[in-house]
Amino acid sequence: MFQPENVQALAGLALTLGLCWLVSENRKRFPWLLAIGAIIVQVGLVLLLFGLPQAQAMMRGVNGAVEGLASSTQVGTAFVFGFLAGGDPAFNAANPGAAFVFAFRVMPVILVVCALSALLWHWGILKLAARAFGFVFQKTLGLRGPPALATAATIFMGQIEGPIFIRAYLDKLSRSELFMLIAVGMACVSGSTMVAYATILAGVLPNAAAHVLTASIISAPAGVLLARIIVPADPMEKGADLDLATEDKTYGSAIDAVMKGTTDGLQIALNVGATLIVFVALATMVDKVLGAMPMIGGQPLSIARGLGVVFAPLAWSMGIPWKEAGTAGGLLGVKLILTEFTAFIQLSKVGGTLLDERTRMIMTYALCGFANIGSVGMNVAGFSVLVPHRRQEVLSLVWKAMMAGFLATCLTGSLIGLMPRALFGL
Repeated sequence: MFQPENVQALAGLALTLGLCWLVSENRKRFPWLLAIGAIIVQVGLVLLLFGLPQAQAMMRGVNGAVEGLASSTQVGTAFVFGFLAGGDPAFNAANPGAAFVFAFRVMPVILVVCALSALLWHWGILKLAARAFGFVFQKTLGLRGPPALATAATIFMGQIEGPIFIRAYLDKLSRSELFMLIAVGMACVSGSTMVAYATILAGVLPNAAAHVLTASIISAPAGVLLARIIVPADPMEKGADLDLATEDKTYGSAIDAVMKGTTDGLQIALNVGATLIVFVALATMVDKVLGAMPMIGGQPLSIARGLGVVFAPLAWSMGIPWKEAGTAGGLLGVKLILTEFTAFIQLSKVGGTLLDERTRMIMTYALCGFANIGSVGMNVAGFSVLVPHRRQEVLSLVWKAMMAGFLATCLTGSLIGLMPRALFGL
């Protein structure tokens, strides 16, 4: 049954759409039909994945597959790193929980998933999935063929890897389509990080892998919608057939796919680790400075506390109780400033007294996207290589795209907040 908390989430829909409309380049051209269609697609996917018994069985299978993948990865990692990666302990630990080392328990998952993704792409399985989603996005969201395909590929491959598959078309895209690709890339995550997030949340969120996978899929239509509100579609855009330009992503054999996927995964894992080290260190320095200032309300100042105040109304609008909105808002701020990895790690450590199970589920959807300051640099660097002559155009769009991607995951969180608890077995 619907509760007041579900109706409350309507405020989140209005707030995210309203904020994007305020910064729109043409407020008179609000895409009403696209807004209705995108929300219907999102709601339909959620109801399909969590409402049908057959789909529920499939999602349980996905969750089991992810758990199997994570445990298999742990075996390989323990073979190389021993007790640091969960192998037989070399001594009795006073705090067994400290044995979970992020570098040895989560980052190796990225390596394995990248290698597996490359193999599945070589075998054509991911190509088929990308074509299927691309066709759906083309027909339901009114996208031209190549941008629809890139949007679908982004769900599985990531914010830079997705556009690579239509590299031959990037210089022909309209300004609105280019902006949309950047925004969607920040609204979604890649297949490799999906499994890593599910690994982090496995102990605090039932069916974590299914929720993370669903979050990335349904945030794509939200990213398209908010991008089209901020930079409306060019009236001159015309339809085009789907075409898979794969000359930049081909493998000579299955072994070649695994090796190249592993190499790509190593670069991603190193980038994730380095980014976490630097951003957490910088945040800690800022917290030390804030902690030296006079306390307010009997508590020291901190980045998380300040961001919690700023984003608490946004968190509340997604259907989260006000008593939990400060903590949830802080997580939204951490995601924006320090990356979603840091936010998910903090979410996994928040006790049930601060966030209940429904709130943790909503926050999983709201945090599941690449929209953060670090991704701004990654997009500028990536698109500067893919379409160097449009670099200045990318620079003029990327900050707005980060806003669109951030609000797209909040829109998705609001839609989850609209759903009754019984749909998710809560």
